[in-house]
Amino acid sequence: MRLIGITGGIGTGKSTVTNYLQSRYNLPIWDADIYARSAVAIGSPILQAIGQRYGIAILQSDGALDRTRLGEIIFGNIHERQWLEAQIHPYVRNCFEIEISRLEADATAVLAIPLLFEANMTDLVTEIWVVSCDRSVQLHRIMTRDRIDASAANIRIDSQMSLVDKAALADVNLDNSTNIADLERQIDIYLKINH
Repeated sequence: MRLIGITGGIGTGKSTVTNYLQSRYNLPIWDADIYARSAVAIGSPILQAIGQRYGIAILQSDGALDRTRLGEIIFGNIHERQWLEAQIHPYVRNCFEIEISRLEADATAVLAIPLLFEANMTDLVTEIWVVSCDRSVQLHRIMTRDRIDASAANIRIDSQMSLVDKAALADVNLDNSTNIADLERQIDIYLKINH
């Protein structure tokens, strides 16, 4: 069983990597972000706990989580971020464990886990691929994608474990500083080398 853990920093191109692995190689992609969203679905116990902690203002008019407001709270406060992660990470881990249990022994699957190291989920994968890029490229991508200024983007980058530290723990380092063709070439090589 080959379980590839894809991680990296915010805005480094993790989704680009998983999309390519799915479209080019037809590999199943299990995404921590999707599981985390379902963890806070309307009516879920975790969303109720978030509402109790931060008040009704953390919810939108339809009862859904106001992610922007929650982001403003947790990106600037490590204590609150740790509290939130303690609610969500066990749920996400359980989702991965269920998927892994259904996998055939000779199969390959991809686990997209942005907080692979921080959430102590490295035991779920057989190899770790870290997607990195230059800080300036990362900053530009986050500002463009999330429509935020450089100061807010830097706070988000700095709230995560550094890319240098993640790269040091990786089995495979993918550099996404240049273009998609170069990134895809790296993916092709490493997928075949480690197979």
